[in-house]
Amino acid sequence: MKVLIIGHPDAVLGFSLAGVSGRLATTVDEVNQALDDAQAAKDVGIVLVTQDVAELIPDRMEHLKLRSTIPLVVEIPSSGSLPEDQESLGDIVFRAIGIKL
Repeated sequence: MKVLIIGHPDAVLGFSLAGVSGRLATTVDEVNQALDDAQAAKDVGIVLVTQDVAELIPDRMEHLKLRSTIPLVVEIPSSGSLPEDQESLGDIVFRAIGIKL
């Protein structure tokens, strides 16, 4: 099963360096299309969605985070939006896919 990231260009580029494919999304239509494609793909097991992009579609993200199983949809922090008490993006990536950034 593959991991896919949906988010802004910096996140997609960063994850691509770790071998994770991604889709750029900056509008509601792009996010919804990327999620539809990810859910239709047979080889995608985990979909990481950056927080800034998830905020464009809050109702759908809430539904997916609570109900999706395959692919599992996980919201991850955007760059610069990490609260002090939350683990770093590198820690989240390591926990999700086992690659230390």
